[in-house]
Amino acid sequence: MAQHTQRQHVWPAGIKWLRYEALLRLCHENRWILRRRHLVILCILPFFGCASLVPQNASVHTMVAEPGGGLSSEALPSFGLSGRIAVKGSNESFSGGVQWHHAEGRDNILLLSPLGQALAQLERSSEGVHLTTAERENYYASDVESLTEQVLGWRLPIMGLQYWVQGKNSPLTSSAIDLDDEGRVAAIRQDGWEIVYSSYFPAEPALAATPQGARVRLLQLKRSGLQIRLVVDRWDSVDTNGMLD
Repeated sequence: MAQHTQRQHVWPAGIKWLRYEALLRLCHENRWILRRRHLVILCILPFFGCASLVPQNASVHTMVAEPGGGLSSEALPSFGLSGRIAVKGSNESFSGGVQWHHAEGRDNILLLSPLGQALAQLERSSEGVHLTTAERENYYASDVESLTEQVLGWRLPIMGLQYWVQGKNSPLTSSAIDLDDEGRVAAIRQDGWEIVYSSYFPAEPALAATPQGARVRLLQLKRSGLQIRLVVDRWDSVDTNGMLD
């Protein structure tokens, strides 16, 4: 792999803005392509620096939820989302698009390049997990985390993320939940992961007076040198067969 040389940019005193051409050049110099197991991944690290991940509300209330209770004791509803994901790990990084359909314990996740080409498809059911690469290579495992680490080089904690992306804690293990002064989830600490919520969509009119009316727009997961940043551009409803309504 070609070595990447980091350049230091020194700007004259008094300049408080960059010209458009200079900004494009800076973004170009921080971009490189990684290849892992014939899977080409375009990595764009500035994706992590686009916005602060610290919640805007300084006042939070922390509660502890034990397994089988708390905020997520109800059945997890089906959902579909389209957005962008960026992963920064000690060995591998990734940045691109994501499409995720979840229904009744089944998941279908499509990872896309920044230009929209399909890079990998992940399918999970009660029978196990199946991952297909752009080169039509097939991989199988009993769980998502070990399979994504084997093929992609980073762990995708889908068993927790299916709850976290909806602003809920998983009912399977204990967790600590920070609520902001509007009653929305500001952070969750569970299974060794820290999940920080930085932005929500405006609440749906029928549920505007309740925290459940606002859907997650931006969250970041951190654990042991791994960061996963997920931006949801659109939420879709999904029927029990995993099809978009």
